[in-house]
Amino acid sequence: MRLFTAIDIPPDIRAALATLVARLRPLAKLTWVPVEKLHITTKFIGEWPEERLDELKRALASVKAPAPVDIVIRGLDRLPRVLYAAVEPNDALTALAAATDQAVGIPAEDRAYWAHITLARTRKRVPRIHFEPAKIGSFRAPSFALYLSAAGKYTKLQEFPLSNS
Repeated sequence: MRLFTAIDIPPDIRAALATLVARLRPLAKLTWVPVEKLHITTKFIGEWPEERLDELKRALASVKAPAPVDIVIRGLDRLPRVLYAAVEPNDALTALAAATDQAVGIPAEDRAYWAHITLARTRKRVPRIHFEPAKIGSFRAPSFALYLSAAGKYTKLQEFPLSNS
């Protein structure tokens, strides 16, 4: 089972991102992520044995945010092959990602946690797209979820409330 944890995007922010993507789509030939799949990954778990799924769910149920997880999405940015909506750095979100790492019990990545919302991918380089870094939206995350990624689909397996949100 290929798994990850993520914060879901609320409907109003999802709608704002859909409007943004509709404006951007004609500007670049990219593979656009379907709006219903947009999320903020908190931990990519990778392959996990199905027989240990209940153990993982119990571990994730123990994860609590030390403070409200307020998300601010502002502007666009790109990596060589990814176009994304930028999430402002946030201590509570970083702490949530670290607590998830610890609960899951698999090594943390070498790089620092970096929250973002992937909008599109390409095999080539993402072209420069001029976009004013206006605030796209903000929300307080009430929970995070465990997802299964299989055959290009994301299936929510369980949702976990954040006690301080």
